Amino acid sequence: MSAGVSAPLLSLRGVRKTFGTGAEQRAVLDGIDLDVAEHRCVVLIGASGSGKSTLLRVVDLLEDVDDGQVLLDGQDVADPWVDADAVRARLALVFQQYNLFPHLRVLDNLTLAPRVAHGRPRAEAEAEARQMLERVGLAHKARAYPDQLSGGEQQRAAIARALVGRPELLLLDEVTSALDPALVGEVLDLLLSLRSEGTTMLVATHEMGFARDVADEVVFLHDGRIHERGTPQQVLDDPQRERTREFLRRLR
Repeated sequence: MSAGVSAPLLSLRGVRKTFGTGAEQRAVLDGIDLDVAEHRCVVLIGASGSGKSTLLRVVDLLEDVDDGQVLLDGQDVADPWVDADAVRARLALVFQQYNLFPHLRVLDNLTLAPRVAHGRPRAEAEAEARQMLERVGLAHKARAYPDQLSGGEQQRAAIARALVGRPELLLLDEVTSALDPALVGEVLDLLLSLRSEGTTMLVATHEMGFARDVADEVVFLHDGRIHERGTPQQVLDDPQRERTREFLRRLR
């Protein structure tokens, strides 16, 4: 590596992941090489089943790899001897579904992990949670229960919960796919704001307009492989591979 060029925060090298056995075995990730530099946003696009969600789950150590390396700041966190909880404390994965605890108020959803897992005093955890809710435009919903929020508000609360842990890398898995179209914009606006603040993100999305606005690099996955990558203008406006063109035509 040349002088003055820092290593990526996240690097995947030759990552393979298969599901099934025997004749039913299928490679969901088939030799993935990918870098995410600090303060950058990499957006994954591709059809359902292309491997986007599995890739995010591999990074968050929710799935073991069959081969390859997942390097976080140069450390291979896919090594089975690595403390997975310590790694996950540096990451945050937000799912398609909000996964808020329905019996807890919004504020308590945000403070649960800091208090229980990290031993933070309640007053300190609540003060930080309120700041985060203010940041995502939900300060007035701190005492509400999740079922009293719209879908967009619930997803913003889920993102706020992820950010309370001050993750080095934010992983987002199709976070608008469960929302009514009218509510998508408010979540995308929040992600655009996070991007402008320099939050490092790896995002799986089907929102091409969002990918165009937020991504430093767009990566097109097909059958567990990277078929094309580049700037949003290169991949979305002038794709070089026929599979990429076919995928974008179907979306349009």
